[in-house]
Amino acid sequence: MMKRLPNRRPIFWIACCFLLAIIAPTLLAQEVVFRPVAYPRALRNPLKGFTSGSEWQTLQHTYIRWNELEDDESDGIDRIIAISNQKWDGFEEKNIKAIPRVYLHWEKEDQYFWPSDMSAGDYTSPQFEKRLLRLIKRLGQCWNNDPRVAFVELGIFGKWGEQHSPSPTSRMQSIAADAFREAFPDKLVSVRHPWSEFQSQPFGAYWDSWAHIQQMWPHGNAIAKLNQNGRWKHAYIGGEVAYNWGDYQNQPGSSPTDSVVDPIHRNHVINSIRWLHCTQLKWIAKYDPDAPGANAGAEEVQKALGYRFVIEEASFSVAGAQLDVSLKVRNEGSAPFYYAWPLEISLLDLNTQKPVWKQIFTNVDLRSWLPGDQWTPPIWNTSDDWPGVAGTWESKTTQWKIPPKTIPVKQTFSLPATTGSYALAIAILDPANGEPAVRFANTNHWVGGRHLLGIIDLDDRKAKPLAIETPFDDPYYDHSLHYAQP
Repeated sequence: MMKRLPNRRPIFWIACCFLLAIIAPTLLAQEVVFRPVAYPRALRNPLKGFTSGSEWQTLQHTYIRWNELEDDESDGIDRIIAISNQKWDGFEEKNIKAIPRVYLHWEKEDQYFWPSDMSAGDYTSPQFEKRLLRLIKRLGQCWNNDPRVAFVELGIFGKWGEQHSPSPTSRMQSIAADAFREAFPDKLVSVRHPWSEFQSQPFGAYWDSWAHIQQMWPHGNAIAKLNQNGRWKHAYIGGEVAYNWGDYQNQPGSSPTDSVVDPIHRNHVINSIRWLHCTQLKWIAKYDPDAPGANAGAEEVQKALGYRFVIEEASFSVAGAQLDVSLKVRNEGSAPFYYAWPLEISLLDLNTQKPVWKQIFTNVDLRSWLPGDQWTPPIWNTSDDWPGVAGTWESKTTQWKIPPKTIPVKQTFSLPATTGSYALAIAILDPANGEPAVRFANTNHWVGGRHLLGIIDLDDRKAKPLAIETPFDDPYYDHSLHYAQP
């Protein structure tokens, strides 16, 4: 049997007590109904959450200088592949994925990173345009099908690739936006100001001063207006919480630690996440884990970021060689899951806990498992500081105006022609290696990322509930999930 993980017993007893209440009414019926207990903690799930730091990390933001990828027109695509491999070495084993951003200028006048055969500071010449289009095409060839890449930030222009100082011209916005869309048909792309720039494509947003009191109106509210037309349903929203300019000590706080420890700052950040359907944030991830209250506060932020799938109910029955499975799932997070990863049903050997049979739901699209919408907006007050308007939630009760819907899932499967009793399990797979990758926010979890629903007895061709003594594993202590390049 598998070694039990720390803190397993509390989950085991909570789950079993709940099972006692729901198994009895279903024993006389052929259909087994299971309502798993919701998991109270945050989850270390892919494609969401704290970025570039913290114990919850599954995303790593990667700044890449253009002249690292090519320093001369003669440089080939192999150089891009080599740099990518160097920067993302070991990501698969850690279940981490990258958000790359290519840039040309950092901050100071001696921090220019144009290729040596191009002119530093040039964003508009025919040579720049030609080389930009070539670079974007090559990035797509290298990254579009790379499972290590989660999302792509368009970057390129201005300081830090934040598309200001200077801002890109209208022509370059159109050229770059269309080229990125063509190069990355299978990855989501974000830009700094999607409400006013790169508008030829419906990109997401990376807000590089997330929830900053002086950008709540000009930037936060601008994203909110985009989202009124459903932008968030198909384009991810994320960014960085800034602690180095203006009145940041007011909101989001004086430091990452302050943001997660102080309830006023933490609630401001969480409300902004809900309001704008935020998937990921960085810099705030660098909170001090040894500071009192930091880990607990950070966990609340992590729970709010991105998606959070809860199985409300599972029912299943066996009729001859057929297995009928129905689920009711709800997204309690703030954002969708943006890629069409497969949902798997499996039978697990009760001793090895490995699958002996597995099938994919053919009628499920995780991208349609949406959270609630129209979170309570901030209160807008006049301010003496630029821009003259500040937004906070300090005196407001917040909630979704449109609560998250329960999503029904149902399919019939053909069972294998074998004998024995097996655990019926559900899992969301990373298509890179076809292994479990996304945990549900429920306690019926086994190490390796699958969630148990019940027992299938192939000798008698019956569906049965889980035994009262069935142990579960706390996902917080499970670091086994990983993926691989094809």
